[in-house]
Amino acid sequence: QVQLVESGGGLVQAGGSLRLSCAASGRTFSSYVMAWFRQAPGKEREFVAVINRSGGSSAKADSVKGRFTISRDNAKNTVYLQMNSLKPEDTAVYYCAAGPTYESTWSFYDYWGQGTQVTISS
Repeated sequence: QVQLVESGGGLVQAGGSLRLSCAASGRTFSSYVMAWFRQAPGKEREFVAVINRSGGSSAKADSVKGRFTISRDNAKNTVYLQMNSLKPEDTAVYYCAAGPTYESTWSFYDYWGQGTQVTISS
């Protein structure tokens, strides 16, 4: 099965930026739709962004539009989440996920990383 490992999380002040990376094992990375989700303390896992297999199309949650950008480099088996203008409300564990369809619902994804903590101070 596919293994995913997130990195790039940390502590940053409101208004700052972070770039998350998710490295995937396997030879068929380009066959998967990739997505980012996040989960804040006491809250449900929330969709953040999704990108199609080629990287030519993407979609984002309304809460992050204009601030976050999802991208992928299939040659490096890596998907990224560029996070700008960060807000305290963005504090969460961020997870990358792989699945067969272009969806914003967590249940459509088959493989998940372990998560990386993002903390935004006010």
